[in-house]
Amino acid sequence: MPLRFGLAQINATVGDMHGNTTLMSHLIDSAKKKGLDVVVFPELCVCGYPPEDLLHKLKFLHDNESALKELSHYTTSITVVAGFALEESDQCFNAAAIIENGNIQSIYKKGLLPNYSVFDEKRYFTPGLNPVIFRKKGLTIAVTICEDIWDLDWLDQFLDGEKHRLDLIINLSASPFNSGKIQERQNILARCAGHFNCAVAYCNLVGGQDELVFDGRSMVVDSQGTVITQAKEFEEDLCIVDLEKMPDGRLGITPISPSYAPSEPLDDVFEVHQALVKGTRDYIQKNGFSKVVIGISGGIDSALVAAVAVEAIGNENVVGISMPSRFNTHATRSDAATLAENLGIEFHTVPIADTMDAFSQALESVDGWDEMGLAYENLQARIRGTILMSYSNQFGWLVLTTGNKSETGVGYSTLYGDTAGGFAVIKDVPKTLVYELCRFVNKEREIIPDSIISRPPSAELRPDQKDSDSLPDYDLLDAILKNYVELDHSTEELIGAGFDAEQVRRIIRLVDRNEYKRRQSPPGIKITPRAFGKDRRMPITNRYNS
Repeated sequence: MPLRFGLAQINATVGDMHGNTTLMSHLIDSAKKKGLDVVVFPELCVCGYPPEDLLHKLKFLHDNESALKELSHYTTSITVVAGFALEESDQCFNAAAIIENGNIQSIYKKGLLPNYSVFDEKRYFTPGLNPVIFRKKGLTIAVTICEDIWDLDWLDQFLDGEKHRLDLIINLSASPFNSGKIQERQNILARCAGHFNCAVAYCNLVGGQDELVFDGRSMVVDSQGTVITQAKEFEEDLCIVDLEKMPDGRLGITPISPSYAPSEPLDDVFEVHQALVKGTRDYIQKNGFSKVVIGISGGIDSALVAAVAVEAIGNENVVGISMPSRFNTHATRSDAATLAENLGIEFHTVPIADTMDAFSQALESVDGWDEMGLAYENLQARIRGTILMSYSNQFGWLVLTTGNKSETGVGYSTLYGDTAGGFAVIKDVPKTLVYELCRFVNKEREIIPDSIISRPPSAELRPDQKDSDSLPDYDLLDAILKNYVELDHSTEELIGAGFDAEQVRRIIRLVDRNEYKRRQSPPGIKITPRAFGKDRRMPITNRYNS
């Protein structure tokens, strides 16, 4: 008889042990009805990932272990493998419990702890020292957690003499999305399967958690590294296969649900759009909000944020506010209204010209104040930020900010103005990708007016202003930012690669000088390999010349 085996990718919420295990118990019941012998859940799914400094709270650890014990009551006639945080001898472990018939049979402790990018596991966890291998229906199965399979030399030594008799390696994971990550994962799984000459079953988390979005796509690969079946992207799913030892010693793998092998890799723009929608929806809902408010300027960034918000939580839960000054053109005001109509959202216009005059008159008592410089331009943004936050305070709506990665990178934003808000949907989206995403939104019908996409971008804080007055072309800016921020290339390397020396020095200077702004900005969704914030931590006080 084959071993019926399932990967249950769930949308866990950090700290909601009862909610997470309730969801898991329902999936275990479903797995039993489908005749599963083994069901695997993702890394730290009981307490949610990443729990960060909640792991320093002893009660948090005990509560998550109590929740795991409650979950064990559902494991009659099925084996469950579930990730949780284990407190033992004043140490904390990233662990996986193997549970059968109401009892925890064994516990695996993650051996290889990542400490790069967004990962801080050495801050919290002690590495495990011993492998855990169990047998089921004649198959020999090893348990690993995420990073354990990324270093095959380490895993080789860790498994010691067990490697030659393995039929299957299970990998519990909480691997966050970034564009292109799926191919990297598949390569890692294929390399592991080929090295140990066995199948690998990878179970990933799904859903948004602050800046991170987990894309799921749990999968089973055979000993040749071929993906046999794969779960959905950005959705909860239960992926089922039948595993059976063949007469020649190979492991036969038959997909049951979904009953198809994955198709060609998804388009990068589609994937990013899905990540933005999922991350926005989960941030809003998991933090107890029902509606959001967005300043809609008639520009491309706010248009994209509004479109993502509508897809995430429905147009009845999105409010747009137009706040024109005397510098806003009829075209952008009209486009803002047309966008709102196309999206079907509630829309209000709150002119700020009189408010600006009142502020400026009050400031004239300060010698040297005038309406000609940057301070007056930024005053407009700060008035708009105050209006949006007032709506938020009055009605309990979450303010979504609209700054993109290109502008955030060089500080082309106003502190306490357009940076004011609760969540930055496109914080990690370069401006050039903003355009691609808007065209994607319009793939079936024109939602974002074409005039918004084709118009030269402008902050409209002074007459006839254009972004190009202050910034280089966005193709050039994004290329330099990618090399400097994501790849850590130096000034000399960038100039050596053919970028204009003056532009390189200017952009790098702007990036470095504006760390203080980014430190005070709201969290936003990570979609690139290296985002500002947790992913890239630079000192504000810093005289190093890159």
